[in-house]
Amino acid sequence: MTTQQNTILITGGSAGIGLAIAKLFSAKGNHVIITGRNEERLQKAAAQLKNVTAIQADVTKEEDVDKLVARVQQEFPALNILINNAGNAYVYKLGQGANAAAKASEEMLTNYLAPISLTEKLLPLLEKQTEAAVVNVSSIVAFAPPQLIATYAASKAALHSYTLSLRLALESTSVKVFELMPPLVDTEFSTEIGGANGIPPSVVADDLLTALEDNTYQIHVGGTADLYQLSLTSPAEALLAMNPRQ
Repeated sequence: MTTQQNTILITGGSAGIGLAIAKLFSAKGNHVIITGRNEERLQKAAAQLKNVTAIQADVTKEEDVDKLVARVQQEFPALNILINNAGNAYVYKLGQGANAAAKASEEMLTNYLAPISLTEKLLPLLEKQTEAAVVNVSSIVAFAPPQLIATYAASKAALHSYTLSLRLALESTSVKVFELMPPLVDTEFSTEIGGANGIPPSVVADDLLTALEDNTYQIHVGGTADLYQLSLTSPAEALLAMNPRQ
C-alpha cells in the first residue's frame, strides 16, 4: 500500500517506537496524529515533527477513547491508518507475593483490550477509505516469554491471536491488518530489561515502512524472524533462548 499522503493515528506516539514511527512517516509526507497520556511529553514530541496533530488521550479510559474517536471523525475524515502502539509492562518474577493478577490486569487493558476497543470504534471510518490499514504492535515475546515480563508477554500473545482473527474478518474490506513484532528495542520503556542492548527504534519504523509498501502482514523486525521460526520448530529451545540459564 502507499506510504505517502496518508492520515495516520499512532497511539503512544510521544516516545520510543511510536515517536520513531511518527518521525519517519511525517517526513514522508503523511499527516500523523499522535496520542499520549502526558500532555507535556506529548507536546515535546510534537515539536520534533512536521505534519502533526497531538491529542492527549489515555487509551485505557473509555471516555478518552470516545472523545478521541469523535475528534478524529470530525477533523480527520481521511484517516486511513491506525497504529496501536501504546503499551504497558511490569518487570517482576512470578511467585508468592508478586501481585501478578493486578499487574496483568493493567497490561491486558493497555496492550490487548484498548487496541480492540479503539480499532472497533474507528473501523467505520477506516472502511470508508479506498486503502486503509490497522497495525498492531505486538512483540517476539508473544511466542517465547521471558520470565521477568511473563504477563506482558501473555498480553502480547493475546494481541497476536486477535490480530490473526481481525485480518480474516476484514479480508473482504479495504482494511489491511499488519502485525509489527519488534525484538528488544532501546527505549525508556525497556530500560529495566536491558533496553540499552536493543536495536534503535528507528529500525522498527524503517521495517514497518517497508512492510506496508510490500504488503507484508507479519513484520518480523531484526532477528525476530529466526526466533519466530525456532518457536515453531522447537518451542523449548525458543523458550531457553529467551531465558538463558546463568
